[in-house]
Amino acid sequence: MRMSQKGNLMGVEQEAKDLLSFDLNGVPIRLTVDPSRRLVDIIRTDLNLTGTKISCEIGRCGACMVLVDGKQQNSCLTMAYQCEGKKVETIEGIGTEMIDPVQQAFLEEGGFQCGYCTPGMIVSIKALLNENPKATMDELKDGLTGNLCRCTGYGGIYRVLRRITDHQNK
Repeated sequence: MRMSQKGNLMGVEQEAKDLLSFDLNGVPIRLTVDPSRRLVDIIRTDLNLTGTKISCEIGRCGACMVLVDGKQQNSCLTMAYQCEGKKVETIEGIGTEMIDPVQQAFLEEGGFQCGYCTPGMIVSIKALLNENPKATMDELKDGLTGNLCRCTGYGGIYRVLRRITDHQNK
C-alpha cells in the first residue's frame, strides 16, 4: 500500500486515497480508502456489515470487536490501513456453514437481552478459545473484561461460559 497525503492542487482540496487489501470473512477485499478511516467504519459503511457495532468509540465496550489474524481487536481503535494483508473476521463470518457452538450456547442459555453486545461477546469468546481451547470459566470471564453489557445481562452470559467450559471438560 502506498501512503499518500491530503493535498491542495490549485486551490482544490483533494482527499488522499490508498489501496487497501485484506481478507474479510474469507473473501479478498480491495478498496480505495482514505488512510485516516477506522476499520469499523469501513466494515459498517463501505461493506454494509452491521453486526460489528459502534458504541463507546474509545475501545472500552467491546461492541466493535473483530478478529484480526485470529486475535480480538477493537475495530473502533484500528485504522483500516493496519489491516493491510491481514485476515479480518466479523460476527458475520462466524457460524456461516453451521451455527458456531458459541452462538448455539448464547441461544440455548439466553445469553443476551437487547443483543447489542452479543456480536462483540461472541467474537471475544471465539478469540479467547482460539488462544486457549481449554480456558476455564475464570479465564473466560477475565478475557471478557473489555466487553460491556449495558442491560447487565451477565447472568445469561456467565451461563454461556459455564456451558462452554462444561462442554470442554467432557
